[in-house]
Amino acid sequence: MVATDRQDRTRALEAAAAERILVLDGAMGTMIQGFQPTEEDYRGDRFADWKSDLKGNNDLLVLTKPAMIADIHRQFLDAGADIIETNTFSSTTISQADYGMEELVHELNVEAARLAREAADEVTAANPDKPRFVAGAIGPTNRTLSLSPDVNDPGFRAVTFDEVEEAYRAQAAALIEGGVDLLLIETIFDTLNAKAAIFALETLFDEMGERVPVMISGTITDLSGRTLSGQTTEAFWHSVRHAQPFSVGLNCALGAKELRPYVSELSRVAETRVSAYPNAGLPNEFGEYEQSGEELAGFIEKWAEDGLLNVVGGCCGTTPEHISAIARAVEGKAPRKLPELDVKCRLSGLEPFAITP
Repeated sequence: MVATDRQDRTRALEAAAAERILVLDGAMGTMIQGFQPTEEDYRGDRFADWKSDLKGNNDLLVLTKPAMIADIHRQFLDAGADIIETNTFSSTTISQADYGMEELVHELNVEAARLAREAADEVTAANPDKPRFVAGAIGPTNRTLSLSPDVNDPGFRAVTFDEVEEAYRAQAAALIEGGVDLLLIETIFDTLNAKAAIFALETLFDEMGERVPVMISGTITDLSGRTLSGQTTEAFWHSVRHAQPFSVGLNCALGAKELRPYVSELSRVAETRVSAYPNAGLPNEFGEYEQSGEELAGFIEKWAEDGLLNVVGGCCGTTPEHISAIARAVEGKAPRKLPELDVKCRLSGLEPFAITP
């Protein structure tokens, strides 16, 4: 019965994406910081005697402060978000190892998905004409497969492909168990990590006998226009297009003004939907984001008018105010039409390479 419900929601998602630009939520981390949780809040009663500090492990709050996380989801939904992300950016065994909490990964993902699912279903029930959806957030982990963490040993890797793939597969399985509609591989700075995630999902889908829509979102780390592992936007797309994702896009690192040329490039080369969720501008000297919702939405509105977008939201520094302004900015504007591109063998290294006649 669960599978049928998910299949129905997938059809509803496809229908919604065909008729409008979908709005993604904003920054979970920014919202959590606004609550100023203490070490005691992170610990709760259950982890009061935990052997290491837990403050900063935001994903743990789905267990110790679930009402806080549910409230954040509801605020973004009330602001107009069509898709909310689970609070699971770091809910892999690799990332949770920093806190010695690897054994909690299954519970963290299931509970996070359940909280988001309940919030989305409640808002959908109040307005069935505008269904809301849940994306299982799959972050990049704090390890990289392409780069050595030791400048004196370029060949060293702190983790293997198989270890990363196994961590992603466990996370994705738990997110699906918890009831997500999509899986969002996001903030990709190392394409090889993303390849491990894609392989994990494809393996999981084969085991399940069904597919779940996948969103892929990379990160252009600076104005060089490349990911941290060195790829251009088009080369990144060539590396992941075999996953046939529901959408491909960019998020984090840059504000909307700086991200525009790379979203435009992706819109030109991707034969699937394009997503974008920029930061609220660039951080000031204190690491704070000062761009208002209206200012951010001004950039997004132009993107929508130029036919670049299918899904849009906010990353670092964005709040319900930003998402509300973005939702108003794209309302009534047609989603980007998927281009029909010539069939070519499209390869990539750091640069794209297509074999033509």
